[in-house]
Amino acid sequence: MNAASKLYRIGGHTLRVRLEAPWTFKALSERQLALVERLKAGEDIGIETVPADRLGQLSVNDALMGKEVMTREIWDTLDETERAEYRHALDFLQYAPFEVAEGEPVFTFTVGAEVPAWLEETRPQWTLATAVDEAAPYYYGYTFEGKTIYEYLVTREIRAGYFVMNRDYTEGVYYPCPRIGGRTTLFQVNTSLMIQYTFATAGLGTLLLHASVTRYQGTGNLFFGVSGTGKSTHSRLWHEFVPESDLMNDDNPVIRCEDGQFLVYGSPWSGKTVCYRNVVAPVNALVRLEQYPKNKIERLHSLQAYASIIAAVSTIRWNHEIMSLLIPTIERVAMNVPCFQLRCRADEEAVRVCKEAICHS
Repeated sequence: MNAASKLYRIGGHTLRVRLEAPWTFKALSERQLALVERLKAGEDIGIETVPADRLGQLSVNDALMGKEVMTREIWDTLDETERAEYRHALDFLQYAPFEVAEGEPVFTFTVGAEVPAWLEETRPQWTLATAVDEAAPYYYGYTFEGKTIYEYLVTREIRAGYFVMNRDYTEGVYYPCPRIGGRTTLFQVNTSLMIQYTFATAGLGTLLLHASVTRYQGTGNLFFGVSGTGKSTHSRLWHEFVPESDLMNDDNPVIRCEDGQFLVYGSPWSGKTVCYRNVVAPVNALVRLEQYPKNKIERLHSLQAYASIIAAVSTIRWNHEIMSLLIPTIERVAMNVPCFQLRCRADEEAVRVCKEAICHS
């Protein structure tokens, strides 16, 4: 079967992505190719965070990245061949700054041509492991004969596809269901790639952390906390009041322990903020945020730090094998990287209080 493939290096690990026909990599415009080269070099191109109260920044950032907006007027001008190509072209712009020409991949991820018959035939034998179905899109995780299988649903009635990983997570295939187009497929591809990355690198001193990371004086500071605590807002305030700081990633940076040093990498997974910079810096501090009427900060001892970090790690906690591989890295981070609790308002003083503490720890 015809397939196109590319290699990407994310957080120091190489991975391969394969697309089986009819799925293809969407061609980038000349302008986007120029932007990718700047992002690949780690350049700051002016992307701003997108806090919940500033969703208007979404369209500004998309325009800066040259993202195409399909309209009814454009669609009506396309013939059936062009429409089929559009439906099956996956926009990998966010991964392009991490593309490499060579390297030994730690895993291969494939978008399959069609759902194989064995998935439906064996479905009654699957064991349910986890369910996320409080709000759409929904997904369910199963195990079956050493395989890990995820089922994604757009609504209760419409299935988007299946994602299947082998026993050691070195091979993963996402199978979009019939009549599911490129936009929905890409959303599930991103989710699946993050899951496989977490699983395949768990034993390699690597963590994906749900955090916003700002670089200052050459080192990275990671702001994290429960959803809605203001990670993006706090990063935005740093960039507003500390001009020499810059955004490395706004949702899922990679932390790795290499030769006794903890490094933070930008990644293609940056939530609403299209910050796809191929950058790396030593970790300076981790800061757990909590909304509070006053601005106050305290350093956490190792046990408190461990509890805070493990809650922020992007992983699947039902898989005890993966958690057992991640825990030693979490412990090392908690014991060796300064970790703080910042209770704060969303204002300039919060940045000053935080900066004074973490830059003199």
